[in-house]
Amino acid sequence: MSPARFVATWFGVGLLRPASGTWGSLAALPLFWALHVLGGPWLAVAATLTVLAAGWWAIGAASPGAADPDLSEYVIDEVAGMWIALLPVSFGAAAAGVGILDLYPGWIAAFLGFRLFDIWKPGPIGWADRQKTALGVMLDDVLAGIATALVVLAMAAIWHILLM
Repeated sequence: MSPARFVATWFGVGLLRPASGTWGSLAALPLFWALHVLGGPWLAVAATLTVLAAGWWAIGAASPGAADPDLSEYVIDEVAGMWIALLPVSFGAAAAGVGILDLYPGWIAAFLGFRLFDIWKPGPIGWADRQKTALGVMLDDVLAGIATALVVLAMAAIWHILLM
């Protein structure tokens, strides 16, 4: 396996079947927890940006000239999107001075929301997915992660403002 394919498949996780995107999203969770514990939300942001750049490179290098570089085994885009979806949980835990796992409803909302947006691909998420470029492969999951992060923030606001 080439180094680019190894990175694009998130070290082989994308080869798991069925539902490789779900496996990639699941694999992102413990790593995000470790990033938060080791360096808080800013390390998570830096790691997310690094994964975005690595994914763009890896997908482009692993599928040069492909008509559609979005192979189901390439799941580094799910990792990046999942981490974006979890950023509000990381910042929320840091702001509240609690452990990130204490905000487990945010983890659940982020995972389910991200999978929903990644599969459904509404609006600009679907547009990005149709670009058929390495950037498009990454961008649809970035947009799904952003949409999910907004949902997670809204759910947290509803819980903390209206219900507490």
